[in-house]
Amino acid sequence: MNIMLFHSTYGLRPAVHAAADRLRAAGHEVWTPDLFDGRTFDDVEEGMAFKDELGKDELLKRAILAAAPYSERGLVYAGFSLGAATAQTLALGDDKARGLLLLHGTSDIAENATVDELPVQLHVAEPDPFETDDWLSAWYLQMQRAGADVEVYRYAGAGHLYTDPDLDDYDAQAAEATWRTALGFLETL
Repeated sequence: MNIMLFHSTYGLRPAVHAAADRLRAAGHEVWTPDLFDGRTFDDVEEGMAFKDELGKDELLKRAILAAAPYSERGLVYAGFSLGAATAQTLALGDDKARGLLLLHGTSDIAENATVDELPVQLHVAEPDPFETDDWLSAWYLQMQRAGADVEVYRYAGAGHLYTDPDLDDYDAQAAEATWRTALGFLETL
């Protein structure tokens, strides 16, 4: 599988490279574009401030330019938190997308978005301050209405970015369960 893996608001940190290596070890080709031009952050507020300074349109433009050379291959779009939101936007706009793997995040869905049974898997903490229950319920219904085949996995007690071992959110058990399930999902695509 060809996977475009987008980083979180923390930037392209070691956890993203480790995730890409894990996916490569399972036989996938993986790209990890740096949408922040080498900038990384130690706290979410700094990362969000940089993202806001960059602007949503510029971030999306960078993501599209990173994915464009590979989209003909039929990409699985994946990402962490902000990167998941970016991946979702690209996958819903790419009729060749093979799948969507969301780790720790979702995004708004355009009312006219349609996909042809796009396989989607979401892994998110429970509770998650950025992905509330009400939001996730509405998101799930909108994704189904758009034609996606959605699976949602919740991890009680885990922090928001629980797959990143360098953050306080890290939860080893939830991270392993996520990767086991995600790798199984990718095998079905």
